[in-house]
Amino acid sequence: MKREKFGSRLGFILVSAGCAIGIGNVWKFPYLCGEMGGAAFILIYLVFLVIMGIPVLTSEFAIGRGSGYSVAAAYEKLAEEGTKWHYTKWIGILGSYLLMMFYTTVGGWMLYYCYRSVTGEFAGADAGYVQSGFGNMLGNPGLMAFWTILITVAGFAVCWFGIQKGVERVTKIMMTALLVIMVVLAVHSFFLEGSGRGIEFYLIPDFGKMAEIGIGNVIFSAMSQAFFTLSIGIGAMMIFGSYMGRERSLTGEAVNITVLDTFVALMAGFIIIPACFAFGIEPDSGPSLIFITIPNLFAKMPGGRWWGALFFLFLTFAAFSTLVAVFENIISFNIDLLRWSRRKSVLVSMALIIVLSMPCVFGFNVLAGFQPLGAGSTVLDLEDFIVSNNLLPLGSLGYLLFITRENGWGWERFLKEVNAGEGLRFPAALKGYVGYGIPLIIIIIYLKGYYDKFNSMGTMTFALWMAIAAAFLGFVLYCALAGGKKEER
Repeated sequence: MKREKFGSRLGFILVSAGCAIGIGNVWKFPYLCGEMGGAAFILIYLVFLVIMGIPVLTSEFAIGRGSGYSVAAAYEKLAEEGTKWHYTKWIGILGSYLLMMFYTTVGGWMLYYCYRSVTGEFAGADAGYVQSGFGNMLGNPGLMAFWTILITVAGFAVCWFGIQKGVERVTKIMMTALLVIMVVLAVHSFFLEGSGRGIEFYLIPDFGKMAEIGIGNVIFSAMSQAFFTLSIGIGAMMIFGSYMGRERSLTGEAVNITVLDTFVALMAGFIIIPACFAFGIEPDSGPSLIFITIPNLFAKMPGGRWWGALFFLFLTFAAFSTLVAVFENIISFNIDLLRWSRRKSVLVSMALIIVLSMPCVFGFNVLAGFQPLGAGSTVLDLEDFIVSNNLLPLGSLGYLLFITRENGWGWERFLKEVNAGEGLRFPAALKGYVGYGIPLIIIIIYLKGYYDKFNSMGTMTFALWMAIAAAFLGFVLYCALAGGKKEER
């Protein structure tokens, strides 16, 4: 079956950026910025994007284009028999499914809040109403299921029409609209009375505030956010590399996508932080910032009904672009592994994702008593932890070891693929840094995530979870070390 290609370079950039641009940019980044002291956090975040995010993204694109397959079949194509690299494909397959098991729910929230804003429900509402409204939504399984299913069906409907006529065409329109909406909202926030303190907080680094929070905490948070914001590690970007022609080198494309992704994150903060200061709302209110704090903000604002609707439309586009991109990755698994047609894969995958999304939907109501990660945790927290703290970093670790080890794809083959076409070249001298430096950073992120999550849960529980972390890490290292040196073809 001939591999479909993107119709244009712009399509590739916008679709790939749409995958990277998601809830992490428009939800997590602003509240992290608020919690971690503003501009000082942003500065460190940008440094880690350059030294870590771009190389990993480039390696994922290279494996996709070099193999012409998704993560489900890429290692079989590029690795020799006798090596164990093909086992790591399950990180990408499981990661994509698990991500969509909770991302569809949060995407449904965004869509529902867009609807609520358009209907004027929050206009003039008091803080108690807004807060209870979020709780009432979570406690209503039928309502949650409806919006989850709606956004899931819409996403797979786009993928039904293929890359050029479906994913590329819709994403171009949606991403263009997203960028225009962002600029309009940012300009509006800039001119709000009292927004000056927020702009200062957001743009001028305060290293004294950073020291109060803890320099180590700020650096680690910035490093983690830079790593996770690009959606790297589960093959979500690899699939778009497989649809890309060889006219352009991959490093330059990775830089362009990172710049676009970063622009959206920075603009999201520019929309939210000054507005919070203008209306006396703390920007460090954590994950509730979007669904409780922001609707309260728009309720106080002249014309807030329409500004709120525009804001949640922007959030919906950001979430939907990631949904469509990862749905395409899941569809490709069946096409590559089982040789299914696109339409059969779309229908089966859609039904499967809808069913698999229900535990997350019910985790806030019917299954609220199930608290897998301690008191107050939900099914969403467990699924997010498995993906964000395990599969994304471990999948990325696998890519870097695969492209640098002789029993993997090998550095020379990687350079030949990544530098094919016009554009920025990947420096050959970075082999040591890519093969040892970034993997060490990833392992630190991975183990630190487990430590932060479980170090206060008692000695036995902590020891058990750290043993699980070591086992998962050992699996990837085993795949990298097992098997003999790859022979020249």
